[in-house]
Amino acid sequence: MAALFLSGTAAAKPYDGVKITIAVFASGPKGAISGPLYHWRDRWRERTGAMLDIAEVPFGELYEKIFGDLRSGAGFYDAFIGPSWFYGDYIEGNYILPIDRWMKDPRFPAWNPREVVPPIRSLLQWNGKYYGAANDADAMILYYRKDVFRNAAARKEFRSRFRYALPDPPRTWDQVRDLAEFFNGRTFNAGTPLDDGTGGTGIVMHLKRGGQGFFHYMALSAPYTVLPGRLDRWHGVYWFDPETMEPLINSPGHVRALERLVDLAKAGPHAQLAWSLGEAWDHFLRGRSAMIFSWGDVGALAQDPAKSRVRGLLGCATLPGSRDVWDGQAKAWRKLEKPNLVANTVGASWHGVISRFSKHPEAAYDFLAWQASREVNFYNETHGWTGINPGMSFHWLVPQGQALLADYQEAGWDPSDVKEYLRAYHENYFMTKTTLPYLRIPGTPEYWDALDLHLAEATAGSVNPRQALDRVADDWRAITARRGPDKQKRLYREAIGYAP
Repeated sequence: MAALFLSGTAAAKPYDGVKITIAVFASGPKGAISGPLYHWRDRWRERTGAMLDIAEVPFGELYEKIFGDLRSGAGFYDAFIGPSWFYGDYIEGNYILPIDRWMKDPRFPAWNPREVVPPIRSLLQWNGKYYGAANDADAMILYYRKDVFRNAAARKEFRSRFRYALPDPPRTWDQVRDLAEFFNGRTFNAGTPLDDGTGGTGIVMHLKRGGQGFFHYMALSAPYTVLPGRLDRWHGVYWFDPETMEPLINSPGHVRALERLVDLAKAGPHAQLAWSLGEAWDHFLRGRSAMIFSWGDVGALAQDPAKSRVRGLLGCATLPGSRDVWDGQAKAWRKLEKPNLVANTVGASWHGVISRFSKHPEAAYDFLAWQASREVNFYNETHGWTGINPGMSFHWLVPQGQALLADYQEAGWDPSDVKEYLRAYHENYFMTKTTLPYLRIPGTPEYWDALDLHLAEATAGSVNPRQALDRVADDWRAITARRGPDKQKRLYREAIGYAP
């Protein structure tokens, strides 16, 4: 894997003179998601003869730009590298092309969907057809400072205060709350190269309205709300009752989860209420916080000496669970012997789909398939600036996958950090019993915007968690009514794989 080859190189240039345009989240030539397009553009032209025009679109304008083009039929964009939550709108409008026939065609760069972890693989499909080519795999894990957690004096004091051993790693959100409260305000960098004379924080999050903070809530709340078991009306569901489309967001499980999120918000910097993800990441990477739970970018960026002071200090774990989970059928709390650990795929899992109105769909697929190939995707995943996170079998170290520790070290990774990072992600995808279902119905951005609004009210203290989630439920009912309950229910069932 250390040697990088240009997958699918052919003597002839099959798309000589063709130009395609791909719309992508705007973060520049060396930024997340858009960066890889710039990095590989010239090499793709050398291989195929085609030119790539990169249309950067700010996050807040992605939906408007993409669906404005699709609804008009203009076909200005040949493909979109967008978030997975757009699928409901793509499918409802019949706006994107299935790619199954091209995936088997030897003319195109080869990639194997079976190498994609199952929860992410499902986001590339709808009703058994593939529409997306693999690229990014988003999920949150818990990062913490190993040196801080393993300090002998801190461990002794924690046991004395909380009457149990300091958990390394924590396996419940109650433990995370205790740890965050314990470390908040402490000068845990004293006497180290990270000592800047100020106290640290117990945890850091990005909680700004419009700053993707609602993903924190989704990941944290899943163990309180997703009842393990084979998917039915009561098990494996999170968003809506699949029989009635009644929101589940204000159930007692969700309320308790939001109470815990509010607790954690108090054990971090007050400024995090106005922070987007970059500011929260920077706080942790500069050694100012004992914990953060976020995407794979944190682990990758921790390897960059220009951004990080915590390289080699990372502890990583799958997100904690809860021993209490709400049973909607029994309308009671169910007590579990072991914490309910729920795999998550929160985030965009950015990947490409092809517009039905593209004039050059095969050229567009060629580029997207090339980005999904082993050599290209592995390079992207191991370099933090790309924003591409692990989710392919060739990302895992032997014996779980095909990668070697030397492959990561060649990309600048600390060996200890690599092992911690990949173990946590592998555990998220393969060692948990249930998964938080992904919302992909039409209007998902509207539903999530309402959630974001009222979560911000709760973390700011202007309403209590119950009031905040009741407001979310009211807003969701109105959105469903406006968009058509029967249609929304049908697409919701298809999206989560529910059979009545």
